[in-house]
Amino acid sequence: MQFHERLRNEREDRDMTQTDLGKALFMSQRKISHLEHKDTEPTTDEIIAIFKFFNKSADYMLGLKDE
Repeated sequence: MQFHERLRNEREDRDMTQTDLGKALFMSQRKISHLEHKDTEPTTDEIIAIFKFFNKSADYMLGLKDE
């Protein structure tokens, strides 16, 4: 599973909308949508914010590990 799939799964597992997640991460809903659809790559700062928010390791979120 790739980053964009993990991002969407983690968001949906928490019953959050893209708007909810965007507000929590200080990003727009459009940015979250682009990340989930792999239309854009996240910046390093965005990656760090996402990993911290979901309390997940980089290896997991990047699809290098399944747990």
